[in-house]
Amino acid sequence: QVQLVESGGGLVQAGGSLRLSCAASGRTVSSSLMGWFRQAPGKERDFVAGIGRSGGVTYYADSVKGRFTVSRDNAKNTVYLQMNSLKAEDTGVYYCAGDLGRSGKYDYWGQGTQVTVSS
Repeated sequence: QVQLVESGGGLVQAGGSLRLSCAASGRTVSSSLMGWFRQAPGKERDFVAGIGRSGGVTYYADSVKGRFTVSRDNAKNTVYLQMNSLKAEDTGVYYCAGDLGRSGKYDYWGQGTQVTVSS
């Protein structure tokens, strides 16, 4: 059974930093595209960042470019999202997702971790 478990969320003041982790179990994710999404209250879930299989290619939403960094440690089967210069609008539930079926779609999702940025 494949599981993606996020951690590292919490309450932080604007301008602060958090690092989210996504630990995978039940299957290696080293050969999978992995991504982070977030859902703000009353809004749809949006793409935040993605990282290719080797970690050499990364993708970011315009709203987080220059502030967030996605990375992976394949030896630990874990993906990270370093979030700096946080803003109130970054508040939401952050989800880790993986294209484990290598279909080009994110087919596995974590349960999410809450990030709240106070202004």
